[in-house]
Amino acid sequence: MRFWVLIIALLLPASLLSQLTAPGSSAVRYTSYPSSPGVKDPVYVFCNQTETQTGSLTAESPEGTGPFDFTWYMWSDATKSFSSFMKVENNVNISSYTELEEGGYQVNINDGAGYDTNLIAWIFLDKPFSEASLKNRTCDYVALKGKAAIDTFYYRDPDDGKLLMLPNGRRFLWSSNPSSSIPYPDFILEPQTFNPPLENVTYQLLVTDSLTCSSTSSFLYESIHVNADFVVEPMEGEAPLEVNFTDKSVRGYIYKWEFGDDTESDLSDPPTHTYNKPGQYSVKLTIESELHCIDSLRSDSIKVQPSSLAIPNVFTPDGDPWNNFFKVESTSMRFVSMEVYSRSGLKVYGFSGEGEILREWKGWDGKINNSSIEARPGVYFYIIRALGWDDVRYDKKVYRGTVYLYR
Repeated sequence: MRFWVLIIALLLPASLLSQLTAPGSSAVRYTSYPSSPGVKDPVYVFCNQTETQTGSLTAESPEGTGPFDFTWYMWSDATKSFSSFMKVENNVNISSYTELEEGGYQVNINDGAGYDTNLIAWIFLDKPFSEASLKNRTCDYVALKGKAAIDTFYYRDPDDGKLLMLPNGRRFLWSSNPSSSIPYPDFILEPQTFNPPLENVTYQLLVTDSLTCSSTSSFLYESIHVNADFVVEPMEGEAPLEVNFTDKSVRGYIYKWEFGDDTESDLSDPPTHTYNKPGQYSVKLTIESELHCIDSLRSDSIKVQPSSLAIPNVFTPDGDPWNNFFKVESTSMRFVSMEVYSRSGLKVYGFSGEGEILREWKGWDGKINNSSIEARPGVYFYIIRALGWDDVRYDKKVYRGTVYLYR
């Protein structure tokens, strides 16, 4: 619409555009008289948000030699003509009129020497209407209520007094601060979102018309919505795996944690939870607000690694930083015992432990029965027995073997 208005304006003679101007106006359109299609009188629009706006016109003679006499008239529906006298200014080159109400105006210009012309303009005071409010809300959605209206303006055909409508279109746009989800904010006047804000927001409705005037309305929305959220650390490890849960929920008042191993907690920040059995666990948090809004979240799987043993076949207890201990590399083990024998059948080392003792175990350092006597380089025999947290037993022949000690 604005593109075509610009084209029309460019096609109009420059002298016509400058004859009768309206200082302070927001837009200008042009008449379309059925009786005189070629006549394009200006229609000046003043935005009237404060409802105190008035119009103004300034007349200059397009031709002739000044000074001039300017006689102002206003359109009268009673006579269907510009017959309501307003004022006259004599012997001036420019004449202005301020504090004008809506209507049509004509100014007669003559120089007293045969030059005589009439200029016509129409004035409208435009005030679109907007009203933003809350239509409804539940724990799951927010519905907005909007009202949007624009003024309808009419002017007259000077030849027959016929009423003619000035084209005017309506647009609207919803927004919020801080930004939040509003589906189709410029298409649906009463939108409803199922992704409601978790913080207080100000919803605003902007209404504009094709005459470039606008109106805004807003209201503060105080959120009631909840969001279950938490952080898991760590997500994977060997048994027994100690996992911390950090609550990140919004408006949680009543809590229910389901840890996936048939245990629960009703604390907002539960203590460290221990998973003893290898496997995968999905944790679910359900929260309820003081207004009884409910939300829940289920985590990705927490992975507790299955039990396993890895037994080296050589070690070098020579004091350098590497490979100084013969130790079973284990995962998720509840219990481990290891016995080491020389080729002659003499027991040179033994260990048995679980829990913290097992976690702190370094292995055989190559000394006979934890003394200061170093075992000789060569082949040694081991017997390993172990039990995983997944109840897998490691006591078969595969866990009897040899290890080589090098110095």
